Amino acid sequence: MPVLSNTAEWLRRLGLALLALAFIAWPADNARADGRQLLKFLQELKPADLHPEADRFGALKQDLPVVPLLKQGKTIGWAFLTSDFVSTTGYSGKPIHIVAGVDLDAVVTGVKLVEHTEPIVLIGIPEGKIRAATERYGGLDLKSEAVAEGSGHDLDIISGATVTIIVIDDSIVRAGLKVARALGLGGLEPLKGSTSPIYEIDPDVTDIRDWQTLTGDGSVRRLSLDVGQINEAFEKSGDAKAAARPEKGPSDDIFIDMHASLASVPALGLSLLGEAEYNNLKANLKDGEHALLLAGRGRYSYKGSGYVRGGLFDRIQLIQGDNSVRFRDKQQRRVGKIAASGAPTFTELDLFVIPAGSGFDATKPFRVQLLAQRAIGPIKKAFLTFDLGYKLPGTYLRPVDPGPQPGTTTAPDRTEEAAAKAELWQRIWRDRKGSIAILVTALIILTAMFFFQMPFTRNETFVFWFRIGFLCFTLFWLGWYANAQLSVVNVLALVNALASDFSWDAFLIDP
Repeated sequence: MPVLSNTAEWLRRLGLALLALAFIAWPADNARADGRQLLKFLQELKPADLHPEADRFGALKQDLPVVPLLKQGKTIGWAFLTSDFVSTTGYSGKPIHIVAGVDLDAVVTGVKLVEHTEPIVLIGIPEGKIRAATERYGGLDLKSEAVAEGSGHDLDIISGATVTIIVIDDSIVRAGLKVARALGLGGLEPLKGSTSPIYEIDPDVTDIRDWQTLTGDGSVRRLSLDVGQINEAFEKSGDAKAAARPEKGPSDDIFIDMHASLASVPALGLSLLGEAEYNNLKANLKDGEHALLLAGRGRYSYKGSGYVRGGLFDRIQLIQGDNSVRFRDKQQRRVGKIAASGAPTFTELDLFVIPAGSGFDATKPFRVQLLAQRAIGPIKKAFLTFDLGYKLPGTYLRPVDPGPQPGTTTAPDRTEEAAAKAELWQRIWRDRKGSIAILVTALIILTAMFFFQMPFTRNETFVFWFRIGFLCFTLFWLGWYANAQLSVVNVLALVNALASDFSWDAFLIDP
């Protein structure tokens, strides 16, 4: 009877403790994605925390929960709260709030962890470690992440806080991509069904830049091939006749060194052509027309001589999306030299006019395709194509806000977020197949020992060393290597999950 009484008392106390934990861990109502939480957190931050050149915050955008980062009154980036765009629920069952800044070229310029209730951080891991890991996302290029579908960077895991770091990483990348696409930063296109302000060339940006700056920030892009590279390309093409007639000379000789830029952009035209030449170009361009500047040197010409007979430049074309532009002799004009200081000497330097009706958009990425040819007979040639990709840097652009769009929403879509969370933990499980296989094998062995213990326990020495071996495996591999030891953190996380909207996602993130 006393045993039953003690058991009942123990269960009563356990129930009260769990109830207290549930009350403490009960999540507050999630704020709507209307920017109010962002404004609250920005009161605790300085503009320079999110962009090193920003001197103040602008007004909250009406149709998107983002705030402009200003430098002398000019927008140089945007601040956003990750939880306004994606689910950031961590191991605690509550959101991990992170404020980030992104510049006009879709590069993350600053990240701050502003609020969280992660038990592993509150109990065992120094918060400074988590904050430092979060702030290291400054410099992340969202354009590369868009191409790599969010996996274009290395994930810096902190031992013991795997789930928290994975959630932080996922939320920064996905929220950053949503903001960049919604605002058209770095030339990123909005996903199907979403809306964004139109981007246009900023005519007020007219500062003169030298050649090193222009090539360094992507204002001038380059395609360079030496003799060895072009010979190797024809060998890999599978054309035996083309491979049998290699380009002669040293392999490091320049085959073609081609540069491209949009000279119709004021700052680029003034820097590359000089004031007089740019004004002449501007006077001759019709509404909607643009000018592509190509500069080349080496033994291969991007123009060739075919245009002299037919009037069509058959070695180059401009491609953007589904549209392509081929240039005729009437659209081409030679240029004497590059005006930018420090520019090398080129043997070919030409302006090509892009017609207004071609569907070309200067604010979006495009490529100049070069056709390299090699004679394989008296009248027969082999061909290969090489692409020079170009995207106008965001410093030359400004957004044109069309105003709120009907039916536009910025709150995270539940179906979309559920799919994203599921994809996240499934990807982690796929990446850790080896560790999971070892753990499953160990559990099978241990289970077999429990079910078939009679034959094994007859040998005392075997039982002793099996027990010591399994305990060592648990300590060293499961505990220290895989960081899968159980602790009070697991209990807190489970109680909090049961007290709120229970989801397996946070638990499945860590196999």
